[in-house]
Amino acid sequence: MIVDERRNKIKAILAEKRSVKASDLAKEFSVSEETIRRDLSKLEKDGLVKKNYGGAILVEELKKFDPAPVEERQQKHYKEKKLIGEKAGELVEDEQIIIIDAGTTTWHLSRNLQDRSGLMVISNALNIAEECSKNDTDVFVLGGKLRKKTMSMVGPQAEAELAKYNAAYTFLGTSGISPKRGFTSFDLYEAAVKGAMVDAGNKIVILADHSKFNKEGLVSFAQFKDVDILVTSDLVDKDILKQIKEAGIEVIVTPVADELAVFEESS
Repeated sequence: MIVDERRNKIKAILAEKRSVKASDLAKEFSVSEETIRRDLSKLEKDGLVKKNYGGAILVEELKKFDPAPVEERQQKHYKEKKLIGEKAGELVEDEQIIIIDAGTTTWHLSRNLQDRSGLMVISNALNIAEECSKNDTDVFVLGGKLRKKTMSMVGPQAEAELAKYNAAYTFLGTSGISPKRGFTSFDLYEAAVKGAMVDAGNKIVILADHSKFNKEGLVSFAQFKDVDILVTSDLVDKDILKQIKEAGIEVIVTPVADELAVFEESS
């Protein structure tokens, strides 16, 4: 296969999948990963993709999923996220080792661990580490590259460090939840760290407000079979939650609708 033909086929794959891994393309085209990286470099030079660790993403897809700064996202659905974080915190017991993923809902979880003793928290989020440092908690911050908009550490260093840990719980945020793709993230780097967190936890807990359902991010980091517990609110459609329960996930629903109604009436 000539170079231009292979690159056109890579473009077609990107148009369908929105992102690619160099290792997958190397197998598909029976060439070396170095050859694929040269192909992706050419596509990046042409302005079509952005190369990243292990592959590339369509530039238009990056713009679509570029997150707002963490301070801005913390204010969106604030009351709902706060109550979900409080409910998730009830799962944590004294002297446990837990992993907390970067995210605005998981940040609320970190604010509800003040009365736990002997707790060890592992996180890739600087704001979560700061919150846990206010408590009687041992805090371990993963190394890597700082993603400023989410204040999270990502990359192979963070993934390698997670392989050393064995946590009672892993608490994760998500950009989207759908039956087809499971739990997704808008960022390849963050999805890779989330996947490593799944591997490091004995029980996997997803925290998600109602806006995340029937929505797909860019990259899947876990399927329904990989997750033990979903903590969400009563703003989510009951039929969707029934489907998730039937997939074998324990669903914990925190009441939010009534509290929001009271809040709106008093505003």
